[in-house]
Amino acid sequence: MRFTTEQWLPYPVERVFRFFANPSNLELISPPDMKARLVAARLVRPPGLNEDTHGLAGAGSELTISTRTLALLPFRSVWKARIIEFEWNRYFRDIQIEGPFRRFDHRHEFEPAIRNGIPGTLLRDNIDYNFGFGPAGYLLDPTFVRVALQHVFDYRHAATARLLTNQST
Repeated sequence: MRFTTEQWLPYPVERVFRFFANPSNLELISPPDMKARLVAARLVRPPGLNEDTHGLAGAGSELTISTRTLALLPFRSVWKARIIEFEWNRYFRDIQIEGPFRRFDHRHEFEPAIRNGIPGTLLRDNIDYNFGFGPAGYLLDPTFVRVALQHVFDYRHAATARLLTNQST
């Protein structure tokens, strides 16, 4: 199954890309009810291209996040992701290597875009996933998985816009 979402931000690609390549921002853009915590990060620095890349996650990096899968229950689950592709200021791709999905492949794409005469960045998230549970997974998807993904990305879009705006002051 595929989930795709887009967000336009009135900031240059370089700034938006750097924000998302920094794993410390992950907790800040996750919905509070998930109580996401970055518990481990094995970072592989991206190619520098004459840029300071300290603290950024390039291809080969692995991130371990502890999160509440269901907001009302106190149980936490571990999500481990590996960045398998990385092209500076264009895209990066991560896959789940441990977590709640049978398959989760997330490509973050960044491209310059003008809206109403204002230059900015179009951020596109393409997620190919399989929740598992055979045919029952296809029934659960529209009522649970897709709704949960939409909730996460609605929050993420609002938080990203707020955080990038606050960075500029």
